[in-house]
Amino acid sequence: MAELRAGVEAGLLGSVVPAAAVAVETFTDDLEAVLFPAEEALLARAVEKRRREFTTGRVCARRALTRLGVAPGPLLPGPQREPLWPAGIVGSITHTDGYRAAVVAWDRDLVSVGIDAEPNGPTPEGVFERVSLPSERAWADAAARRAPEVHWDRLLFCAKESVYKTWFPLARRWLGFEEAEITLTDDGTAGAPGTTAGVPGTSADAARAGTARTGGFSARLLVPGPTLPDGTRLTTLAGRFVVDRGLIVTAITLGEAA
Repeated sequence: MAELRAGVEAGLLGSVVPAAAVAVETFTDDLEAVLFPAEEALLARAVEKRRREFTTGRVCARRALTRLGVAPGPLLPGPQREPLWPAGIVGSITHTDGYRAAVVAWDRDLVSVGIDAEPNGPTPEGVFERVSLPSERAWADAAARRAPEVHWDRLLFCAKESVYKTWFPLARRWLGFEEAEITLTDDGTAGAPGTTAGVPGTSADAARAGTARTGGFSARLLVPGPTLPDGTRLTTLAGRFVVDRGLIVTAITLGEAA
């Protein structure tokens, strides 16, 4: 399990969040991890897959909080299944097959944060059309012709998940996929931290590319946003992405640029 302060050590998540955040990621599950009783009660009827992703996600979050000097405690879900962080903390947890991660920061350093991870594969049939705007679909089609090793439809979906995770703690209400327009900026490939091209067992995409692919994105809110602590209204969000090891990882940090 990799624990890192962004900008100091390598890592997928560490490459897309700022130094104000503490990120922890892992590519395996901690089968010996012990949950707090209140957390364990939430999993009474959970299948094994759900138990593993929940448990390892909480382990990542607690290790990140420990780096901030916050004592371990149960991380229970709110009404929309969002993690209820300790007072003074903002954070986000994500999990997908073969990857779990969490990021936390003091709320004096960041206003909100949202991360998401997805496999670098196509979205299920019909999903992209339901979650994207015409402008986003046109961009993804053009990008796929330039760089087919990246599944841009999935990347846009991943970015929108990060938007929602950043939005909800501030607005406390739902944000539909069609209520934020994503614009992506592709930096191309580079020898980014965490790249594993050529290492046996890593993704075919990474092996072909030889490098990680990185870039940025912005989200223009198409509905009125919440009022921020400084009195301004939230209208746009900005984030970063990395594609490597068969994964797409996106992050938005509001309050400091990555």
